[in-house]
Amino acid sequence: MEHGKLTEWTKSSYSAVNGDCVEIKAEAGALGSVAVRDSKDPGTGTLGFTSGTWSAFLRDISRAA
Repeated sequence: MEHGKLTEWTKSSYSAVNGDCVEIKAEAGALGSVAVRDSKDPGTGTLGFTSGTWSAFLRDISRAA
């Protein structure tokens, strides 16, 4: 997945049927940054990660699955 192309909030493809999931988006004005939010309550804020940190996270969780 190319983070720079996530201009809109994108829901995780692993979203649970009950709505427990996250959404991600490339942050505007922050080259190589990814924002993450709770899709059930998007107004509570976001967490920001560098693209390198986000990629490492995705690699780690894919190994655990």
